[in-house]
Amino acid sequence: MDIDGGGEAVEVSSRQVQVRFVTKLKPPYKAPQASISIPANLTRFGLSALVNNLLQAANVEWKSEPFDFLIDGELVRMSLEEFLLAKGISSEKVLEIEYIKAIVPRKEEEPSLHDDWVSAVDGSNDGYMLTGCYDGFGRIWRAAGVCTHVLDGHSGPVTSICNLMPKVEGVIDQIVATASKDRTLRLWKLGEEGSVDQPKKIQSFKILRGHNAAVQSIAAAPSSDMVCSGSWDCTINLWNVNTSETDGVSVPVKKRKKDGRVEEPQSEGEALTTLVGHTQCVSSVVWPERGTIYSASWDHSIRRWDVETGKDSLNMSCGKVINCLDIGGEGSALIAAGGSDPVLRIWDPRRPGTLSPIFQFASHNSWISSCKWHRKSWFHLVSASYDGKVMLWDLRTAWPVAVIDTHKDKVLCADWWKDDSVITGGVDSKLCISSGISVL
Repeated sequence: MDIDGGGEAVEVSSRQVQVRFVTKLKPPYKAPQASISIPANLTRFGLSALVNNLLQAANVEWKSEPFDFLIDGELVRMSLEEFLLAKGISSEKVLEIEYIKAIVPRKEEEPSLHDDWVSAVDGSNDGYMLTGCYDGFGRIWRAAGVCTHVLDGHSGPVTSICNLMPKVEGVIDQIVATASKDRTLRLWKLGEEGSVDQPKKIQSFKILRGHNAAVQSIAAAPSSDMVCSGSWDCTINLWNVNTSETDGVSVPVKKRKKDGRVEEPQSEGEALTTLVGHTQCVSSVVWPERGTIYSASWDHSIRRWDVETGKDSLNMSCGKVINCLDIGGEGSALIAAGGSDPVLRIWDPRRPGTLSPIFQFASHNSWISSCKWHRKSWFHLVSASYDGKVMLWDLRTAWPVAVIDTHKDKVLCADWWKDDSVITGGVDSKLCISSGISVL
């Protein structure tokens, strides 16, 4: 994990520039705003040490921490002198530099071990995390190492998992959806937690059948009453989420025995509609607003679908296999995607000529497996890759603001949790939690 320290000695330079440090952070993070003369060859490490010195002079109990710096809305990733020259900014006037908390994890939790690859994570509820695993089970985790529920029912690897009602506090009333290589989706009511020593094993209350190949990705509608699924059969199915047995397209299934015990009765649901257009695996689906679904595919395309008509209103050819997709950023409108090269690309479909990405981040060394926008920031997102790295990005600079390397093999999935943590899963069979990330 790369962390920028705040205690580095300030570099010495013969050339000086006049600067004023400003911040939107609240006390005790506010330094005096008087202009001061500093060496022009300071990098962000030296600037961070300088601000920490100013804060410590005003507060003897101050403990140093790393900061990042913005000039005219852009993060500084070179010396002041080089930055001013590159941007054509005069060094004759007082330079206003805004400082913010550096986006780096302050803590790595103990990994939560699984029995096979961790292929899916969901951190949309602050009270717990969801994981899907190649052992066929879904799991609910209250904290690192604390598994409260095991979702038992799929006959193949779980490829995707999501909360249907992420804003509901606790787990008792929560419904979770899972997808699997066994071609089905399943819905689960979590109920009371199990003990720390013995997680509660539960069966699904509904099985959704209709795909002809492995289901790769699922997403819940914002209203929580529907889910969509993308499959290796090249289609996207839309499903009604009905917690009762009276769903018009559900078929009751009798109680069945498993390992000598009787399971609860389940119902089976059929797809309400199918979106057709992709010609290869639909690798990722996102449902950001009621009437719109986005999908990504191995056919190199990203599509935006009108739920009402079932037609695509946007079809972008990206020239690469696409593995992952998310919608967020400014106005919750930017498209982030990664695939069969090391480049994380971002598009703004509101702009004319949307076939060209507005950002391309190329610091990974292998395929990108996952990308996720921060829910409350226009600037920040996380990416995971087969190179074993997890990277945190800020749109205001072309380089990752932090690199997390807690995994020892391919990283398969990533998400934000509690606004200040990143959760990831991979081929090393671990759920890893990097916390204390000061995005807000």
